[in-house]
Amino acid sequence: MVASAIQTQATRLPSQLINAGRKALQAEIQGLELLSQALGVDFESAVTTLEAISGRVIVTGMGKSGHVGRKIAATFASTGTPSFFVHPGEASHGDLGMIGKDDAVVALSNSGETSELSDIVAYTRRMAIPLIAITGRPGSTLARNSDVALILPLAPEACPLGLAPTTSTTMTLALGDALAVALLEQRGFTAADFRLFHPGGKLGQRLLKVVDLMHVGEEIPLCSVGTSMSEVLMIMTGRRFGCVGVQNQAGKLVGIVTDGDLRRHMGGNLLDQLVEDVMTQAPVSVLPGALAASALEVMNSRGITTLFVVDDDSPVGVLHVHDLLRAGIA
Repeated sequence: MVASAIQTQATRLPSQLINAGRKALQAEIQGLELLSQALGVDFESAVTTLEAISGRVIVTGMGKSGHVGRKIAATFASTGTPSFFVHPGEASHGDLGMIGKDDAVVALSNSGETSELSDIVAYTRRMAIPLIAITGRPGSTLARNSDVALILPLAPEACPLGLAPTTSTTMTLALGDALAVALLEQRGFTAADFRLFHPGGKLGQRLLKVVDLMHVGEEIPLCSVGTSMSEVLMIMTGRRFGCVGVQNQAGKLVGIVTDGDLRRHMGGNLLDQLVEDVMTQAPVSVLPGALAASALEVMNSRGITTLFVVDDDSPVGVLHVHDLLRAGIA
């Protein structure tokens, strides 16, 4: 009987846990929907306030709000807005000096009555530093003393006890993301700018450009129209790309000689022929500003391992598939 009861409980337990998880997620989804509907002129004012400063965005908060604040500051920084987190407790012991007159402060407190924020709030008022509040209470001390108050809509916490910050912290985090993204769009932040702040990891790899990886100068295997195939073979052997690009008198790339071209023209008089008799015309090429991932896609779709990089149809570099693989482009 005991074993049967344990087995019955074991089979029933997973669905109960799943339902509990779904209930929590639905509560947070509802909170986010309410937040989306609540965005208005105060949100616009917050974005324009942050856009107008010449300094940094200082994010602060205590407890769970502090954890959320650290992520918001990181999001601002990675999307082109200089930002960092200042702990309110440390601020009261010297770190107020990290906040400059050209900065703006984003203070997080669901209650709006977090006592540890008092020194930072007073400092911003005394130094005329813009203060943006994210809080759940419009009449709170933080909201009343801020330049712009972003009020979280009233939504039940996902915690069944209604005590642990769950829905409220999710809304705060999402609102911070919304500020960063709106500011990003307002400033015309581009993928190239994004890569500047993400040189490492998969994001950096995905946003690498051809110009970052291509070989230039004497490394480029090139010859001119009219060059004998005996000299072309020496150039091909002296480089390591398995091909030679062919330029006309104007310096434009007009052809390419590959191992495949050599096999197709293999014969007793191959070395006596001119390069234009053997080359493949109008070779596939890529621009320096193209994403490296796009270059790899071209190589895969065409079944080739090397691309010449051209600017105004003139070769300025060469890119091999091994360069892409070494950079983690896959």
